[in-house]
Amino acid sequence: MPYTVALTGGIGSGKSTIANGFAALGVTIIDADVIAREVVEPGSPALQAIVERHGKSLLTEQGTLFRARLREIIFQSPEEKHWLNSLLHPLINARTQQLKAQARSPYVLWVVPLLVENQLQHQANRILVVDVDEATQLQRTQLRDNISLEQAKNILAAQATRQQRLACADDIIDNSGAPEDALPQVAELHQRYLALAATQQD
Repeated sequence: MPYTVALTGGIGSGKSTIANGFAALGVTIIDADVIAREVVEPGSPALQAIVERHGKSLLTEQGTLFRARLREIIFQSPEEKHWLNSLLHPLINARTQQLKAQARSPYVLWVVPLLVENQLQHQANRILVVDVDEATQLQRTQLRDNISLEQAKNILAAQATRQQRLACADDIIDNSGAPEDALPQVAELHQRYLALAATQQD
Protein backbone atom coordinates (compact mmCIF):
# COMPACT_ATOMS: atom_id res chain seq x y z
CA MET A 1 0.00 0.00 0.00
CA PRO A 2 1.31 3.48 -0.78
CA TYR A 3 2.16 6.04 1.88
CA THR A 4 -1.17 7.69 2.77
CA VAL A 5 -1.70 11.33 3.72
CA ALA A 6 -5.23 12.00 5.00
CA LEU A 7 -6.54 15.47 4.20
CA THR A 8 -9.36 16.73 6.37
CA GLY A 9 -10.99 19.98 7.45
CA GLY A 10 -14.35 21.41 8.40
CA ILE A 11 -17.01 22.47 5.93
CA GLY A 12 -16.02 25.56 3.97
CA SER A 13 -12.32 25.17 4.76
CA GLY A 14 -11.40 24.69 1.10
CA LYS A 15 -10.33 21.03 1.08
CA SER A 16 -11.08 20.70 -2.66
CA THR A 17 -8.83 23.64 -3.52
CA ILE A 18 -5.95 22.10 -1.58
CA ALA A 19 -6.57 18.63 -3.03
CA ASN A 20 -6.53 20.12 -6.54
CA GLY A 21 -3.16 21.70 -5.73
CA PHE A 22 -1.73 18.26 -4.89
CA ALA A 23 -3.40 16.70 -7.96
CA ALA A 24 -1.66 19.29 -10.16
CA LEU A 25 1.66 17.95 -8.79
CA GLY A 26 0.78 14.43 -9.96
CA VAL A 27 -0.48 13.03 -6.67
CA THR A 28 -3.26 10.41 -6.76
CA ILE A 29 -6.35 11.78 -4.98
CA ILE A 30 -8.78 9.38 -3.29
CA ASP A 31 -11.89 11.30 -2.25
CA ALA A 32 -14.16 9.67 0.36
CA ASP A 33 -17.13 11.81 -0.74
CA VAL A 34 -16.79 10.67 -4.36
CA ILE A 35 -16.61 7.03 -3.23
CA ALA A 36 -19.64 7.54 -0.95
CA ARG A 37 -21.63 8.69 -4.00
CA GLU A 38 -20.31 5.82 -6.16
CA VAL A 39 -21.51 3.09 -3.78
CA VAL A 40 -25.13 4.35 -3.94
CA GLU A 41 -25.33 4.86 -7.71
CA PRO A 42 -28.49 3.61 -9.49
CA GLY A 43 -28.43 -0.19 -9.72
CA SER A 44 -26.11 -0.61 -6.72
CA PRO A 45 -27.02 -3.09 -3.95
CA ALA A 46 -26.60 -0.30 -1.36
CA LEU A 47 -29.18 1.95 -3.04
CA GLN A 48 -31.55 -1.00 -3.30
CA ALA A 49 -31.16 -1.68 0.45
CA ILE A 50 -31.85 1.99 1.29
CA VAL A 51 -35.01 2.01 -0.86
CA GLU A 52 -36.20 -1.27 0.69
CA ARG A 53 -35.84 0.25 4.15
CA HIS A 54 -37.19 3.75 3.51
CA GLY A 55 -39.33 3.49 0.37
CA LYS A 56 -39.16 5.01 -3.09
CA SER A 57 -39.60 8.55 -1.75
CA LEU A 58 -35.80 8.43 -1.33
CA LEU A 59 -35.31 8.31 -5.09
CA THR A 60 -35.29 11.33 -7.39
CA GLU A 61 -37.16 11.27 -10.70
CA GLN A 62 -33.87 10.23 -12.34
CA GLY A 63 -33.59 7.22 -10.02
CA THR A 64 -30.69 8.59 -8.01
CA LEU A 65 -30.54 8.87 -4.23
CA PHE A 66 -32.42 11.84 -2.78
CA ARG A 67 -29.53 12.79 -0.52
CA ALA A 68 -31.19 15.73 1.24
CA ARG A 69 -34.14 13.56 2.29
CA LEU A 70 -31.86 10.81 3.56
CA ARG A 71 -29.85 13.40 5.49
CA GLU A 72 -33.05 14.55 7.23
CA ILE A 73 -33.85 10.98 8.28
CA ILE A 74 -30.44 10.22 9.75
CA PHE A 75 -30.22 13.66 11.35
CA GLN A 76 -33.38 12.87 13.33
CA SER A 77 -32.64 9.22 14.13
CA PRO A 78 -29.34 7.94 15.57
CA GLU A 79 -30.62 4.39 14.94
CA GLU A 80 -31.05 5.05 11.20
CA LYS A 81 -27.68 6.77 11.05
CA HIS A 82 -26.09 3.68 12.60
CA TRP A 83 -27.90 1.40 10.12
CA LEU A 84 -26.73 3.50 7.16
CA ASN A 85 -23.13 3.65 8.40
CA SER A 86 -23.12 -0.15 8.90
CA LEU A 87 -24.27 -0.55 5.30
CA LEU A 88 -22.00 2.00 3.61
CA HIS A 89 -18.76 2.12 5.60
CA PRO A 90 -17.56 -1.41 4.66
CA LEU A 91 -18.31 -0.67 0.97
CA ILE A 92 -16.52 2.68 1.10
CA ASN A 93 -13.56 1.15 2.91
CA ALA A 94 -13.23 -1.72 0.39
CA ARG A 95 -13.30 0.71 -2.55
CA THR A 96 -10.75 2.98 -0.81
CA GLN A 97 -8.32 0.07 -0.33
CA GLN A 98 -8.79 -0.94 -3.97
CA LEU A 99 -7.95 2.58 -5.19
CA LYS A 100 -4.92 2.77 -2.90
CA ALA A 101 -3.62 -0.50 -4.33
CA GLN A 102 -4.03 0.87 -7.87
CA ALA A 103 -2.30 4.20 -7.15
CA ARG A 104 0.85 4.97 -9.09
CA SER A 105 2.13 8.08 -7.31
CA PRO A 106 4.69 7.72 -4.46
CA TYR A 107 1.99 8.65 -1.95
CA VAL A 108 -1.78 9.16 -2.09
CA LEU A 109 -3.83 12.04 -0.75
CA TRP A 110 -6.93 10.59 0.90
CA VAL A 111 -9.56 13.33 1.26
CA VAL A 112 -11.78 12.50 4.26
CA PRO A 113 -14.02 15.30 5.56
CA LEU A 114 -15.21 13.16 8.52
CA LEU A 115 -11.83 11.63 9.41
CA VAL A 116 -11.99 12.69 13.06
CA GLU A 117 -15.75 12.11 13.47
CA ASN A 118 -15.45 8.52 12.17
CA GLN A 119 -12.12 7.96 13.97
CA LEU A 120 -10.23 6.89 10.84
CA GLN A 121 -6.92 8.51 11.80
CA HIS A 122 -5.21 5.12 12.19
CA GLN A 123 -5.74 4.40 8.47
CA ALA A 124 -3.32 7.16 7.42
CA ASN A 125 0.44 7.57 7.79
CA ARG A 126 0.06 11.31 8.20
CA ILE A 127 -2.78 13.78 8.76
CA LEU A 128 -3.02 17.15 7.03
CA VAL A 129 -5.65 19.57 8.33
CA VAL A 130 -6.93 22.45 6.20
CA ASP A 131 -7.67 25.14 8.75
CA VAL A 132 -9.71 28.35 8.67
CA ASP A 133 -11.50 30.22 11.44
CA GLU A 134 -15.18 29.59 12.14
CA ALA A 135 -16.38 32.92 10.72
CA THR A 136 -14.72 32.10 7.37
CA GLN A 137 -16.26 28.61 7.39
CA LEU A 138 -19.75 30.00 7.95
CA GLN A 139 -19.37 32.68 5.29
CA ARG A 140 -18.03 30.29 2.63
CA THR A 141 -20.65 27.63 3.39
CA GLN A 142 -23.51 30.12 3.15
CA LEU A 143 -22.24 31.42 -0.19
CA ARG A 144 -21.46 28.02 -1.69
CA ASP A 145 -24.63 26.19 -0.62
CA ASN A 146 -26.94 29.21 -0.65
CA ILE A 147 -28.18 28.52 2.89
CA SER A 148 -28.96 30.63 5.94
CA LEU A 149 -26.47 31.39 8.71
CA GLU A 150 -28.60 29.21 11.01
CA GLN A 151 -28.29 26.20 8.67
CA ALA A 152 -24.54 26.73 8.29
CA LYS A 153 -24.15 26.85 12.09
CA ASN A 154 -26.11 23.59 12.44
CA ILE A 155 -23.80 21.83 9.96
CA LEU A 156 -20.77 23.16 11.79
CA ALA A 157 -22.14 22.03 15.15
CA ALA A 158 -22.58 18.46 13.84
CA GLN A 159 -18.90 18.22 12.86
CA ALA A 160 -15.80 17.78 15.00
CA THR A 161 -14.57 21.05 16.48
CA ARG A 162 -11.65 22.92 15.03
CA GLN A 163 -9.65 22.06 18.18
CA GLN A 164 -10.38 18.32 17.81
CA ARG A 165 -9.12 18.35 14.23
CA LEU A 166 -6.00 20.37 15.01
CA ALA A 167 -5.18 17.99 17.89
CA CYS A 168 -4.88 15.15 15.33
CA ALA A 169 -2.85 17.12 12.79
CA ASP A 170 0.69 16.30 11.74
CA ASP A 171 0.60 19.21 9.29
CA ILE A 172 -1.67 22.25 8.98
CA ILE A 173 -2.42 24.45 5.96
CA ASP A 174 -3.87 27.87 6.72
CA ASN A 175 -6.41 28.37 3.93
CA SER A 176 -8.03 31.59 5.11
CA GLY A 177 -6.70 33.68 2.22
CA ALA A 178 -7.30 33.56 -1.54
CA PRO A 179 -7.19 30.06 -3.12
CA GLU A 180 -3.74 30.59 -4.68
CA ASP A 181 -2.24 31.79 -1.37
CA ALA A 182 -1.99 28.22 -0.04
CA LEU A 183 -0.20 26.77 -3.08
CA PRO A 184 3.35 27.41 -1.75
CA GLN A 185 2.37 25.45 1.39
CA VAL A 186 1.12 22.62 -0.84
CA ALA A 187 4.40 22.55 -2.81
CA GLU A 188 6.44 22.47 0.40
CA LEU A 189 4.39 19.65 1.93
CA HIS A 190 4.54 17.70 -1.33
CA GLN A 191 8.34 17.57 -1.06
CA ARG A 192 8.09 16.48 2.57
CA TYR A 193 5.64 13.70 1.73
CA LEU A 194 7.77 12.46 -1.18
CA ALA A 195 10.70 12.17 1.24
CA LEU A 196 8.60 10.38 3.87
CA ALA A 197 7.16 7.99 1.28
CA ALA A 198 10.68 7.20 0.04
CA THR A 199 11.91 6.32 3.54
CA GLN A 200 8.91 4.02 4.04
CA GLN A 201 9.84 2.09 0.89
CA ASP A 202 13.53 1.73 1.74
